[in-house]
Amino acid sequence: MSRVETSGRRRAREAALQMLYQAEVGRSSAGDAMATYWPSRDPDEAVPESTREFANSLVGGTLARLPDIDARLAAHARNWRLERMAVIDRLVLRLAIYELLASPETPAKVIINEAIELARTFSGDEAVAFVNGVLDAVRKDLGRD
Repeated sequence: MSRVETSGRRRAREAALQMLYQAEVGRSSAGDAMATYWPSRDPDEAVPESTREFANSLVGGTLARLPDIDARLAAHARNWRLERMAVIDRLVLRLAIYELLASPETPAKVIINEAIELARTFSGDEAVAFVNGVLDAVRKDLGRD
């Protein structure tokens, strides 16, 4: 994967996290979150269509599989109820679990590293270990390398 593709996918994951946050906090649908997110971006910040499509697929897929994702998350987040987790941490985990389930072509290590970077950027250093531990447990449960 080239540097451009990698940075585009990272940007897509950031956008997806922001749309998931909008859907969660604003209690809106995936479609509504996407419809309002993209037009609100800086017009000088050109976002390639492939980046938008990847971000939108992450949002739609995460929200469509939420019951399965949350069941897996609850099973591996020892001593943490979903509703007690920080919103951003919960959304980072949901996004990564969706990707672990739906993208077998993407190495699990990449998905987990990207989730850790999202947690570091949007949450904090204390979230990094939590996200890493939960996602590693999910990865093992799924039999992903």
